[in-house]
Amino acid sequence: MEEKKRILITGAAGFLGSHLCEFFLKKDYHVIGMDNLITGSLKNIEDFFSLENFEFYHHDITKFIHVPDKLDYILHFASPASPIDYLKIPIQTLKVGSLGIHNCLGLAKSKNARILIASTSEVYGDPLVHPQTEEYWGNVNPVGPRGVYDEAKRFQEAITMAYHRFHGVETRIVRIFNTYGPKMRLNDGRALPAFIGQALRGEDITVFGDGSQTRSFCYVDDLIEGIYRLLMSDYPYPVNIGNPDEISILDFAKEIIELTGTKQKITFKDLPVNDPKQRKPDISKAKEILKWSPKIDRKEGLKRTYDYFRNLPKEELRTSSHNNFEKYIIR
Repeated sequence: MEEKKRILITGAAGFLGSHLCEFFLKKDYHVIGMDNLITGSLKNIEDFFSLENFEFYHHDITKFIHVPDKLDYILHFASPASPIDYLKIPIQTLKVGSLGIHNCLGLAKSKNARILIASTSEVYGDPLVHPQTEEYWGNVNPVGPRGVYDEAKRFQEAITMAYHRFHGVETRIVRIFNTYGPKMRLNDGRALPAFIGQALRGEDITVFGDGSQTRSFCYVDDLIEGIYRLLMSDYPYPVNIGNPDEISILDFAKEIIELTGTKQKITFKDLPVNDPKQRKPDISKAKEILKWSPKIDRKEGLKRTYDYFRNLPKEELRTSSHNNFEKYIIR
């Protein structure tokens, strides 16, 4: 009988990490989840604890990582990923993007494992090139409030390529654009859960700036498939994974109001410092190298996501994410 492949997923209790755990468990991998639960939640992975092929380590990866026995793959997804998180815990964000990735790469080297790291469209900053290709180097303010996240991810890419070139580690880098779906936190400060949460609570929808800034939203199932294809490819350089269907934040807020059938007003507040004005992936590389493109359109993806949120316990709907976000914005 062929031995099961073993995969370590850091940030396993987070939004994307938990979806990755589920994906690889369905493919009959032995999944080792690791998370310090600073932003993740055990609720996201509680259904896996009874499975023979799943084990969980409550561990901070900025400290030495020990995993017994062999590892075939490592997915590094541990990091605060929303503005409310990385503005609230900036030092931890920088540490997981430097000490954490160093430990993961060292583990990959010692285990002779292939490692895929989660980078982000934020490496492009407030882009001067549109749509964003992998060859664009970005327009990032390293000393601005968002720099703790943007530069942590840029450093991750740099050290990953150094391990690939100097030590011959098999590395993959995914640049993730805005992703949404079930298991997102309503209070994480991102537009989609914030808008849906406000609609479910009967609050006005809060848009920062005039709403002309754009985003491109990819449903989580499409993203996970793209990550898997990249992991299994032989391409070591960054690849954009996202949905190029671009929409303004104002129009997106209107879509949420239509979806939820509510009649909230849209209110406007000042735009945070260095908030990107445009965000749209060029996915030519993903199409060519991975034969990947998103399949789930925004209407269907939003319906699935809304169904998830409206079935949450009422106590989870009480906290207004945008009000929390206000406390941490530096203007």
